[in-house]
Amino acid sequence: MLFYRAALPLSRKTLTYAAGIIRRYRASIGSLWRKLNPGQQALLVLAYLRKGETFAELAAGFGVGTTTAWRYVNETVELLAARAPKLGTAVRDAAKAGYAYVVLDGTLIPVDRVATDRPVYSGKHKRHGMNVQVIAGPGGAILWVSGALPGSVHDKKAEWIWGVLAELEAAGLVTLADRGYQGAAHAKIPYRGRNKPESQKEANRAHAKLRSPGERANAQLKTWRILRKLRCCPWRAGKLAKAIHVLQIREA
Repeated sequence: MLFYRAALPLSRKTLTYAAGIIRRYRASIGSLWRKLNPGQQALLVLAYLRKGETFAELAAGFGVGTTTAWRYVNETVELLAARAPKLGTAVRDAAKAGYAYVVLDGTLIPVDRVATDRPVYSGKHKRHGMNVQVIAGPGGAILWVSGALPGSVHDKKAEWIWGVLAELEAAGLVTLADRGYQGAAHAKIPYRGRNKPESQKEANRAHAKLRSPGERANAQLKTWRILRKLRCCPWRAGKLAKAIHVLQIREA
């Protein structure tokens, strides 16, 4: 097997933050010694999330077993995901920040599954994946990330399951969304239909312009290559997205 040096496009403070979480966790459970120190474990996990490398590749690069690499990643992802903002907290913080509006959007995390796995198949995207809901601020910063639901679940049903619009409405926040949330009372969505009057076309253009920075939030998540196609259990998509959100907060 060949080895080479590689760069990871993340800041030192993100590595320090992740290593600190691991160090405190090890102290809390009385873990006296491991093959990798907290900093090395944090680097392994960041490489997994950012570059999407397999456990075999990570194990070879860090000189540990494949099972050990898997355990390190799962442990750290759980620790990071537990620190992700809860929906109520994120909504209250957005209201205190005085945002003129927030953007609600759903994204599909593709998964490695066969055609028989109908529950995770998204008819909208024509592929297998998991539905994750994201709230973003007007500038594109991610405020909250939901857990994962099967790709067959429509965006409107997904937000209802998580209670997203109910929280946003209670906080008095204007919410912009796409046509996938048609029928939701609180969400502001574009006008539908052909041959719309010019006033509605202009309103749709303004709506799209306001939503575009917020929609980039989903693109930010996909810069972490692990979310471009999961090769693990599909239900881990939510934990991975939450962990990445926590790391992005540190990068900002």
